Parts: sequence; structure tokens; C-alpha cells
Amino acid sequence: MEPMLQTQTPRIQVTDPVEAWDRVSGILQGEISRSMYETWVQHLQPVSYQNSVFTLAVPNAYARDWVESRLKSKITRLLEGTLNADLEVELVVGDGKNRLPAAQPAAEAPSEETPPETKPGKAAPGGSSRKLMLQRAYGSKRASIIQPERGQFLTHYFFSRWTPLIGHSALAVILAARGMCYWNPLTGELRNTLETEMSELAERASVSVRTVKEVLNSELVKRYFLRYRVRRVMTPNGVRTAGILLQVRMDDPLTPEDQQAYSLPEEERWYSAEFEPLDDD
Repeated sequence: MEPMLQTQTPRIQVTDPVEAWDRVSGILQGEISRSMYETWVQHLQPVSYQNSVFTLAVPNAYARDWVESRLKSKITRLLEGTLNADLEVELVVGDGKNRLPAAQPAAEAPSEETPPETKPGKAAPGGSSRKLMLQRAYGSKRASIIQPERGQFLTHYFFSRWTPLIGHSALAVILAARGMCYWNPLTGELRNTLETEMSELAERASVSVRTVKEVLNSELVKRYFLRYRVRRVMTPNGVRTAGILLQVRMDDPLTPEDQQAYSLPEEERWYSAEFEPLDDD
């Protein structure tokens, strides 16, 4: 009697870090939310896989810390399953442009079927146009200067509905103020109170200090977007002004007209108690 044969699902051996990461990122795309994937995983780049250490490049230090604390263990487990080996994941800040090319097995010569080098702007046969687009956006010296991952969100609603009410100068000042703050809707982390000078805000918004004062004292701006208090300090020569304490609203409220039209009243007191109006305001 012939011995019974046990059938097993064939396992494809993966040794190339690029291929391994493509598989793992594909799995993660199906396991986590779209917003989390696009924010934290999509921009990770495989750099190398050597001495049981799989190195991934992250765009900035904040992304490194976030992935380290929330996704690293899952990524490690998936990479170990894909590469069939125990390993450690190392996260380094960079753009991933120095990542290793696809590895060839040590005992084999390079294949003669390797596709020819492609011209700039064209994807290799079988390549992904999406990967090429991401490489253009994040993987160049130009991108390292522009830092597209640090984009500032501007809704079409804010531009089309609020700008006619508050004016372009107020638009510039609000965006400049938001650019000095931090808000992550995914984690709820918010840092929207800061000490600054009107001159600094004016420089960032490319307007005059007088314009900044007018914007900060606009009723609509105060009610819905920006609140400030003058900082005063005691010196040997008496009390003097030392800049302003500014609180910035990071999300976009409905305009008064739309609040009435859609029966969705906004909470006008979005700011903290220290920015409550005084009797002399």
C-alpha cells in the first residue's frame, strides 16, 4: 500500500524587501480604515532587509512615533509571515529614495528578461502608475524641500462660502494662524493656542500689521475663527505689552446663513474661558 501523501499549499518564498512590503501594505489596506492607511501606511517605503532587520522609511519624526506606537507590532507580524523569518522592524526618517532594488537570489545570475530602463515619467512594464505618482510626489530632492506631506487642508466650502463674508485678508490671516498650530482629526490631538506677535502673523500672511489687527477684531472672525488676548508682563519700568496669546479654530463652521438654512446652529463659544470677551472688548 502506497504511503498517504499530505498536500500542502505551496508557499512562495519572498526575499526582496520591496515585494515583501508590497504584500504587507496590501494586507494592511484591507485590515485598517482607509483614512488610517492613507495617512500612516501609504507613505512608508522599504529601504533594506539585512541581518534580520527590515528598515522602513517614514516621511517625518511624528509619523515615525505614531507608526512605532500603533502599527509596528502588526507590521512586524505580517513581515515575519511574508518573509518566513523572525525579524525586527526599524523606522527611519527619510524619503525612501535610497531603498534597495529588487534582490536577486545569490546563486542565480540576473535574468535576461529584466525589462529595459524606462524613460523618466514612464512606468516600467507591469509597474504601477500609482507608485510612480507617489515617487514623484515624495521621493525627490524637490519634494524634500516642498514637503507635500505637510499640506494644509482648505475646504472648498471655506473658500467659496466664507471668503465673500470675511475677505481675502482674513482668509490669509486664518490660514497663517492655522499653519502655526497642529490638529490631527484621526487621533484628536489638538494644539491650537500659541504665543506670537502680530508682526509674525502679518509676515506669515503677507499682510500689514494694521490688517492683522483689523482681522482679529472683525466680529465674524472673533466669533468663529480667531480669539486673542494681549500679553502683558511686569517689568522694573512697569507693565508692557509682550505679544499676543492666540487661539485658533481648526475646523470650518457653517456660515450664519447656512446655519439658518439647514437648521444647524454652530457653537459660537468654541474657544476656552480665558478668551471670553472682557467688559472693555
